[in-house]
This record gives sequence, structure tokens and C-alpha cells, in this order.
Amino acid sequence: MPQFFAFLRAINAGPGRVVKMSVLHRTFESLGFFGVATFLGSGNVVFETRAKDVGRLAKTIERGLKQALGYSVPLFIRTHAELKEIAAWEPFDRPAIVDADVNIVLLAHNLDEKATAKLMALATETDGFRVHGREIYWWRRKMPGTS
Repeated sequence: MPQFFAFLRAINAGPGRVVKMSVLHRTFESLGFFGVATFLGSGNVVFETRAKDVGRLAKTIERGLKQALGYSVPLFIRTHAELKEIAAWEPFDRPAIVDADVNIVLLAHNLDEKATAKLMALATETDGFRVHGREIYWWRRKMPGTS
């Protein structure tokens, strides 16, 4: 059975959005998913389903979360293969990211050319960006207060 990863936005990121992982676990199981597991307090959920349409799957989960939590929770779904590809892609030369953290920003859709150009215009000596598929790879130098 295919395994999927749901990354929930704005869960446990501030007041009013604190959700126990047991609630997420139960909610996903109530939607008919199998092998449900949550990751600490992150709002990330791993699950299995026979469903193949990721767009429909996301809508089903969003409706279930709204019913269970009382507010909308946008999310991003990735497959196991997609996550392996995301983790393996090397967007930056090693010298460019010395003393830097690399963050990966998940997107619902690919950025268009205009949005990509706006993002690239934000690059500085402390921040660099690459867009690959539905992800933004962002390195930022460890210089407090400058990113």
C-alpha cells in the first residue's frame, strides 16, 4: 500500500494552533488511513492508503481536520519517492553553504516565472535560493539577525 507524508501548516506553531499528536493520529485513522504515525509535535503525519489522487486526498484530509479541529489546516502531501528525491537533490555548491543552514520549503504548486524571479531577487550574501519542482531550497548563513 502506498505511503504518504502530510505536512500540516501552522500546527503547533503558536497560540490557538496547538494540537496533540494523538488527535491527529485519531483523525487520520477516522478518515480510513492505515499505518498512521505522527512525528513528535511537528504536525507531520505518515500514513498509508489505497487512494491515488493526491489532490483529492489532500481535500479529504483538510475537510477531516477542519471538522476535528474547528479550523482550516492547509497541508502538503508528498510520496516516499518524492521525499527521497527532495533530500537527495544538491542545489548548492558546498563552498556556497559553508557556515549556512539549508531549509526546504514545500509548496502546493510550482512557482511561475514571475514568482521565481521575485524570490531570486531576495538573494543576498546571507541568503540564497533554488527552486526545484514544488520546493524552494534556501540556504542562510548563520548570522543572527541578518536573514
